Amino acid sequence: MTILVTGCAGFIGSNFVHTWLSSSDELVVNLDKLTYAGNLENLKPLDGDRRHVFVQGDIGDRVLVGQLLAEYKPRAVLNFAAESHVDRSIHGPGDFIQTNVVGTFNLLESVRAYWQDLPQADRQVFRFLHVSTDEVYGTLSPTDPPFAETKAYEPNSPYSASKAASDHLVRAWHHTYGLPVLTTNCSNNYGPYHFPEKLIPLVLLNALAGKPLPIYGDGQQVRDWLYVQDHCRAIARVLEAGQVGETYNIGGWNERPNLEVVHTLCAVLDELKPRADGKHYADQITHVKDRPGHDRRYAIDARKIERELGWTPQETFETGIRKTVEWYLANQAWVEGVTSGAYRQWVGQQYGA
Repeated sequence: MTILVTGCAGFIGSNFVHTWLSSSDELVVNLDKLTYAGNLENLKPLDGDRRHVFVQGDIGDRVLVGQLLAEYKPRAVLNFAAESHVDRSIHGPGDFIQTNVVGTFNLLESVRAYWQDLPQADRQVFRFLHVSTDEVYGTLSPTDPPFAETKAYEPNSPYSASKAASDHLVRAWHHTYGLPVLTTNCSNNYGPYHFPEKLIPLVLLNALAGKPLPIYGDGQQVRDWLYVQDHCRAIARVLEAGQVGETYNIGGWNERPNLEVVHTLCAVLDELKPRADGKHYADQITHVKDRPGHDRRYAIDARKIERELGWTPQETFETGIRKTVEWYLANQAWVEGVTSGAYRQWVGQQYGA
């Protein structure tokens, strides 16, 4: 048996492959374009593992995708491939439309052609699982209930709009063509292999380098934080038992303002790797101009996946953030590999750091 997984040299995708292969001998065919956030070092522990086949390529390349489907005959396709950074989408939305919208369309068409030619028994068990985000739902006030699967889409950034469009395409391919799809919408992930443009790894690496810790605006933007391996276990569960055509929200039940997240991270660093001068890492916090259209609050109502599929997160925010800090401290070679000159230049342009 085989699964085809796209975008698995990135943060969530690579964690999914590691989590999957920790408990399965099923072959994973990994298709990744290797853009700036795709990193083969994320997959280095799988070197020589016959259960993992890496192919560099674009989900929008119908010829390549068709060849992979014909050769490996997967029972499922899981789509993690996406441009996913809000700041980058504001400065360059075209890449997000191309990958998240056009790329998803082409992938769906490739998969539909493959699925339609399968024997009836294989068609019935085949699944296309699309990994999306809570940002498609827009923003919440402090008193609004968390996002449920029935919440209307109200994307507020080029990134979230492109993901919303991809979600709609997946839904349409199910209702129009019968393609057996599953969609997951997750809250903010954190953990190992996280490319350091996002809040937690950016702050962590800046702290260790003695640089300012940039906080947008007042830092009171609230997010629901989900440890990445909990997310991966949830996706595996949806693939195993999710009802075709349904959407499942995946969250950590960990709402935290960004400023509190940074203070928590700094406190863990104070304990595990104290500053040489005896001061606290929180002293490095600095507030920078807020980004345009910054959503104030996200929160996921994850009761459906708990009720129907029996999944709940294993990590609290406190246990997850400690594991994250410990991983980065133990993997300095990985850190040095991803924090290239181009990355440092980009961080400086965005945050003045």
